[in-house]
Amino acid sequence: MRLAGLPYCRRFATGLALWWAPPYSQRHCLADLNPRGFISTRATFSGSTIRLGANVFIDDRVMIYQDWDHGSVTLGNRVRLQEDTHILTGRGGAVTIGNDTHIQRGCQLNAYMAPIRIGDRVEIAARCAFYSYDHGIVAGQPIVDQPLTSKGEISIGDEAWLGYGVIVLSGVRIGKGAVIGAGSVVTHDVPDGAVAAGVPARVIKMRSDRQKTSIPSQPNAK
Repeated sequence: MRLAGLPYCRRFATGLALWWAPPYSQRHCLADLNPRGFISTRATFSGSTIRLGANVFIDDRVMIYQDWDHGSVTLGNRVRLQEDTHILTGRGGAVTIGNDTHIQRGCQLNAYMAPIRIGDRVEIAARCAFYSYDHGIVAGQPIVDQPLTSKGEISIGDEAWLGYGVIVLSGVRIGKGAVIGAGSVVTHDVPDGAVAAGVPARVIKMRSDRQKTSIPSQPNAK
């Protein structure tokens, strides 16, 4: 893995390391063996302002793409991007992912018109999608011809957890330590420490709530 950071032998050294590494998350240990982390030779980067922290893990078929008018992408230390995750940025957009955040396979982060900011130690399950823009839907004009709009940036607080297939739309803040149930569509802010679910997502309880359970009395033994 030390040789994998050198341009002239990156592909060979990375392939050799993968020969001995188990699949999926057990490959993460490779990122710890080199300060530059592990970047699969099957990942695709296109852009001039992509910044990677130390010991990042970039899996097969991850794509980071900056459109012609750019939008920076910054990954913190020890970020994990699993296979088939796509990050796209364009005019007005940017993506920032904090330290120790894990993004599972098949996620989509599209940052146009406004940025997407994800905090530290966030857990994002597979097939989640983030869109910091909307399409215009004014009557009398084809939607494809209408300009993009946005309600503002997407912000995900530290240590939040998003379940499988969550969709987060523009202008949404998900608070620190919040939990979003699988399949939810988040259209409004979720406060710190809340548990939200549904379409659209609604707060169903707070993590700080303590459920009181009563233990039925047992009859006296005879």
